[in-house]
Amino acid sequence: MNKFKIRLLAAAAVACTLVLSACSGTPSSTPSSGGSQSQSNVTISFMSNIVGTQADALQQVINDFTAQTGIKVDYSAPGANYETLMATKMAANDMPDVFTTHGWSVLRYSPFLATVNDQPWFSKITPQIKPVITDANGNVYVLPVDQDVAGLVYNVDVLKTANIDPSTLTTWAKFTDALAKIKASGVTPLHVGGKDTWTIGQFGDWIAPSYFITNDANNQRAALTSGTFDQATWQQVAQLMSDWVSAGYFNQDAMTADYNSDAASIAQGTSAFGFYGNSFMVDAHTVNPNANLGLMPIPAATDSDTPSFAAGEKLAIGVWKDSTQKDAAFQFLNFIAQDANIKTLAQASGSSAGLTGVTPDLGSLQTYIDQYSSIRTFPYFDRAYLPNGMWDIMCSTGADILTQAPNAVTQAAATMASNFKDKFQG
Repeated sequence: MNKFKIRLLAAAAVACTLVLSACSGTPSSTPSSGGSQSQSNVTISFMSNIVGTQADALQQVINDFTAQTGIKVDYSAPGANYETLMATKMAANDMPDVFTTHGWSVLRYSPFLATVNDQPWFSKITPQIKPVITDANGNVYVLPVDQDVAGLVYNVDVLKTANIDPSTLTTWAKFTDALAKIKASGVTPLHVGGKDTWTIGQFGDWIAPSYFITNDANNQRAALTSGTFDQATWQQVAQLMSDWVSAGYFNQDAMTADYNSDAASIAQGTSAFGFYGNSFMVDAHTVNPNANLGLMPIPAATDSDTPSFAAGEKLAIGVWKDSTQKDAAFQFLNFIAQDANIKTLAQASGSSAGLTGVTPDLGSLQTYIDQYSSIRTFPYFDRAYLPNGMWDIMCSTGADILTQAPNAVTQAAATMASNFKDKFQG
């Protein structure tokens, strides 16, 4: 099957709203070991892409698991290098016993993962996230710890000082006008920690949907999934970002600052907006617990469209199908799936739980989740509409725009188009 047909199934399942019908599961023969007997001579490897507050919570869960079972967990979290390392491991078919899928449990990692349809928590997977992680045959490959809903995080006090009502920022034109007001108030409008290159790719993933897919009356969903990429449309995406750079709306140290400085700047009110999801609010509150932060939908490109959220997997964990420690690996996965651990990990990311019956304390964030419960939700652009490998291209071309390299906008569009064609066909 063409990989974009598979992508389209995943995209269609999550487009439009968070309220979705559950898909049926197909039993598998994977172990469901969940015993608590000591196995001090057993070690499993676990690799994750998680950073920030949730990473600390995950480490505590790992420690608790080892204390209870005796099973050691060789844990690593390489951060920005995670995707590159996993690509190398996939090529060598030498995967960690347990690993996180960072949004790609079906489209990228399913050939390497054991199914979880027969696990004791399978029936508790929420109907909101289940279609996102279910393949065309009804198989699920990961434990969805939480659910990702992403928009723009902002400092409420900064916007109040600049007399800006975030609910009025429904288009990029209105958003850009707000950036000018914020700069005039003496605050940096946008902060990006470009040293961690993935933070740059966020802008492509946040801006592109409004130009390509969110307008029900005029979109390129079918074209993208059938292998056609409109270079001129991406040039509009790149131009918007370039205009913000030229206007001085980004932090001056955009290429040397990192993700942690993003969180610190928003929390301390030295910048206004971050292109991140609700977990970013949690990380910012670790810097300044009293920070007054809000979450808003992603603006539309035109007045004929409406704002939206990006959604998908967040912390999703699976077991390598060829692991020599599969029983211990599933014992670990089932330990994480306990209600108390799901609650701890979801709460740490400021996200709703991926299993029913678990209600994290999200504090003020719950206000925004409730306020925007009817806002349309679309899958992350690169996960549903771009061939594998395009994320790095978005990051590198975005970096050229941030540094105002010669012809960065036209080159970004051309590079995206040529790579899309090559990777789609390849």
